[in-house]
Amino acid sequence: MKDELVIFTRPKSNISEDIRTIRTNLQFTSADDSSKVLLVTSSVPGEGKSFISSNLGAAFAQTGESTLIIDSDLRLGRIHKIFGVSNKKGLSNLLVEQDVVDYSEYIKKTDVDNLYIIPRGVVPPNPSELLNSTSAKRIVEFLRQNFDRIIFDGVPINGLPDSLIVAGLVDRVIIVSSANYTKIDELNDTKKALEKIDANIAGVVLNRTAQTKRGKYSNYYE
Repeated sequence: MKDELVIFTRPKSNISEDIRTIRTNLQFTSADDSSKVLLVTSSVPGEGKSFISSNLGAAFAQTGESTLIIDSDLRLGRIHKIFGVSNKKGLSNLLVEQDVVDYSEYIKKTDVDNLYIIPRGVVPPNPSELLNSTSAKRIVEFLRQNFDRIIFDGVPINGLPDSLIVAGLVDRVIIVSSANYTKIDELNDTKKALEKIDANIAGVVLNRTAQTKRGKYSNYYE
């Protein structure tokens, strides 16, 4: 387990408290199954969405919810690296296979109780087309019936259609932005793009906060 999983390596840190607060807010605003599938995305690369996805997924698992993190960044996804699992078979492979009956070889158990992942798999030549397929819809519906919480770790919104496609498969979208890095125009463009497809935006997580009254966080963020 890499140091990025601060909710386990530094459970009493301020940042872990913040992650648990985000989890609690999401739980209180999702009283039914219509809000169990989330997409974590960002405006541009490097804002820390995989860090948030991983720690938020672990936080949900800590409450006893069976939680699945799906790496839907089929280009550069690195969830498998964070959790130290094989990337030989993952979401891309699952999407290519048309008649999968047994999902167990694609769903990887992590060292965290109640937490599972589907890594990105082999990089395909057509990520957007795969995510926009009927297979993707079928897979999400199947997984929805088998997990309490599902978190997609998606690509940045600006410049690629992938996460806009995934946004149509999930219940709510979390936007990750980075202090002193994300430009306000980029964040506004992301918000407008999601609103244009009627995505349900749960909120924005401000990552890499440089300084607060409770101390520096920057060393703990991706």
